[in-house]
Amino acid sequence: MLKLTYTERSFYLECLSLSLEEWVAQRVILALRVGQSLCVEPSTASFLLPVDLPGVERLKAEVKRNDSEIIELSTCDSQYLEVTLRGSWLSDGSEEAVGVFVTTMSDRTEFFVHKIWQEAQACARAMSE
Repeated sequence: MLKLTYTERSFYLECLSLSLEEWVAQRVILALRVGQSLCVEPSTASFLLPVDLPGVERLKAEVKRNDSEIIELSTCDSQYLEVTLRGSWLSDGSEEAVGVFVTTMSDRTEFFVHKIWQEAQACARAMSE
């Protein structure tokens, strides 16, 4: 399962070994126990990857082979590729863009998306230093 956590300033992508159903059930139980509102709805999440990142072509092939109904790759411009994921958005129901997006696809694709996202983050940090 991939989990994207959105905060006021950024987002963070994690690859978790729990099933989507298991994780959502745990989150619902937690919300009930602490008296927090929880809204779960179908949604999409997108992020950008540099097109020249090693592994982008392999990711394109993996998506075509296994998970094209869950993940879509679109060329934005000469420098970036947009990754769009279909899944579920969990939040407190407010209009703020703070919450968690979760999705599931083949283990191989999940691992690869997570790995390439980490590489993109490392490149971005190196460029900002």
